[in-house]
Amino acid sequence: MESGIRSIFLAGVIGSALLGGASVHAQDADNNAPQVIEPNVERRDVTAGAIDTENFEVTGFIGIMSVEDFETNAVYGARLAYHINESLFAEAAIGQTKVGESSLEKFVNEKFFDDRNLTYYDISLGWNVLPGESFLGQKRAYNSVFYLIGGLGSTDFADDSNFTVNFGFGFKLFPTDSIAIRLEARDYLFDTDVNAEEKTLHGMQGTLNVSWFF
Repeated sequence: MESGIRSIFLAGVIGSALLGGASVHAQDADNNAPQVIEPNVERRDVTAGAIDTENFEVTGFIGIMSVEDFETNAVYGARLAYHINESLFAEAAIGQTKVGESSLEKFVNEKFFDDRNLTYYDISLGWNVLPGESFLGQKRAYNSVFYLIGGLGSTDFADDSNFTVNFGFGFKLFPTDSIAIRLEARDYLFDTDVNAEEKTLHGMQGTLNVSWFF
């Protein structure tokens, strides 16, 4: 009887020791576990400019135009666009510049024509490829879009009208819901024999445009 009581008492002591050791190991494991750091991220209030829901856009532009072999001069004009949907728009434009003397005219010291004005008319189709937002400062985002454009038209140059193909690209920024500012580069190609031989001329143009939606 006495030996049985001793066995029960000894089993209880051993069990308590085992439980105590397990508790100490568990506590040590908790103390050694890596602490989770909660990130303190400060959220910024960003206001994005809206895009007007009107479909028509009228634009005035100014820039430079380099007509191949006829120097580089200022160009100005106007555009009228209709936005078919969010991706496509059709545009009619008129622009004018004044060309300088060609290298051949300078060489022979003679002007081949008197009217140095170049006027072009075109109808083009634009494709908004990359719409998105552009940040100016830390708390203001403006809607913007990168687009491709190309079309057909006519160029009045050296007392003649010439069939013209144009293509280019541009970047448009919307500072308000009805005003857009855009930078555009475009090439106008037309055939002419102004220098006594038939030749395709390139009219490289870069413009700053201000648009109003209505």
